[in-house]
Formats: sequence, structure tokens, C-alpha cells
Amino acid sequence: MTVTTGYKTELIKPRKPWHGLADVELGTAEWVDWFNNQRLHTAIGDIPPHEHETNHYAHHQPRPAAGVNA
Repeated sequence: MTVTTGYKTELIKPRKPWHGLADVELGTAEWVDWFNNQRLHTAIGDIPPHEHETNHYAHHQPRPAAGVNA
């Protein structure tokens, strides 16, 4: 399932009829927050994508260039 298909299937179709653009914008912002920060993603160990990204960068800090004093 693509993000667009999931968005339409999980948000747009079930909540219709929408009562204006502001409703769609608010619903979209809530869905994007859920998609990035709360949904569990099986391909990355059943954790939310944001948590996976945070863990990744915590373990892969950039190293200073050789000969550069910090």
C-alpha cells in the first residue's frame, strides 16, 4: 500500500462528507502525525518510523573530519 492509498483509505473516505478545506487540512495534519510518529511499522521492528529514525541517528553520529579539532 502506498502512502496516498493509505491516506485515502484510512482518512478521506471514512470521514466523508468533509465540511470544507479546513476540516481536510486538520484531518490531514492529524493523519500525518499518526503516520510518522505513532503507527507501528512491521519492517522496522514494530516501532513507529520516528522512533526508528531517532534510534538510527543516536547510533550513527557523524565523525569529525581527520585533523579537525573540536
